[in-house]
Amino acid sequence: MPPQHQQHYGPQMGGPGGQPQQPYFEYSQCNGRKKALCIGINYFNSKNELKGCINDARNMERFLCNHFGYKKEDVVMLTDDAPNPRQIPTRDNILQAMQWLVGNAQPHDSLFFHYSGHGGQTKDLDGDEDDGYDEVIYPVDHEVNGFIVDDLMHDIMVRPLPPGCRLTAIFDSCHSGTALDLPYIYSTEGKIKEPNLAAEAGQGLLSAVSSYARGDMGGMFKSAMGIVKVATGGQKKAEEVSRRTKTSPADAISWSGCKDSQTSADAYEAGTATGAMSFAFITALSQNPQQSYQMLLVNIREILRAKYSQKPQLSASHPMVCFIWFVSRVCMLTGV
Repeated sequence: MPPQHQQHYGPQMGGPGGQPQQPYFEYSQCNGRKKALCIGINYFNSKNELKGCINDARNMERFLCNHFGYKKEDVVMLTDDAPNPRQIPTRDNILQAMQWLVGNAQPHDSLFFHYSGHGGQTKDLDGDEDDGYDEVIYPVDHEVNGFIVDDLMHDIMVRPLPPGCRLTAIFDSCHSGTALDLPYIYSTEGKIKEPNLAAEAGQGLLSAVSSYARGDMGGMFKSAMGIVKVATGGQKKAEEVSRRTKTSPADAISWSGCKDSQTSADAYEAGTATGAMSFAFITALSQNPQQSYQMLLVNIREILRAKYSQKPQLSASHPMVCFIWFVSRVCMLTGV
């Protein structure tokens, strides 16, 4: 079980009146109000139509209510087959629903966000991305009203949260590794990932050569610029900017379907269209409800490993102990 007091970390700094201060966060006890937002977008009749995203949203709603103690009236659903115009996942409706999710959030509330749809990248403008690109999600009306960038999602759903308030986010979309801009990314060993500058430079060189061979000059330029960024220490600087500006005293956790550089599969499992990440998350917890964060990350990857190349990611708004039970914190007092 998580500690019930503030967790201090990092160097002490001078505060008001010369008193030393340290960054801190508070684990949620998850015994407050429960609210959830589930978004599934199939992009009907478009050239980029998907098949399983609406199924994902409905499956997640059902799973939350049956296993996590959520009530249907506390779950907002946005799908592009909804008869109510306010439930269509347009850009405005998504942003308003995000604001509803975190509105009047209190310590130890359990907020849950799930998105299944298209994801992508755009040029980073504030220096907090080690690859130089922000992650985005695509509302159903993105061709007219544009995408939603990760900085904005962080500002709406993470920044306002009080210490001890829990937000669990799942992004079943391409390029979603840091889609919520949470600065602490964890490995399957339960350790914080640090930039491997030599490895990243080598991978960038390989990507540049591969792009050149395909005649993809845009991809070659992007990869070459990544090599320059690594060589000049840009990745480490981006990590420092991210941790300085995106760390939170709240308890925000994000599960994503793949790395920022990868795509996330729109798949068929058990004869039904589904996002690979949504399927793996629900399957892993259905098979074993009592899992730590580290165990759950490993098991989700194992479920996907045989058929998919994507590698789901776990990130947090603060340094955390990955051996704490994930489900017991989300489902405390619900009988799970």
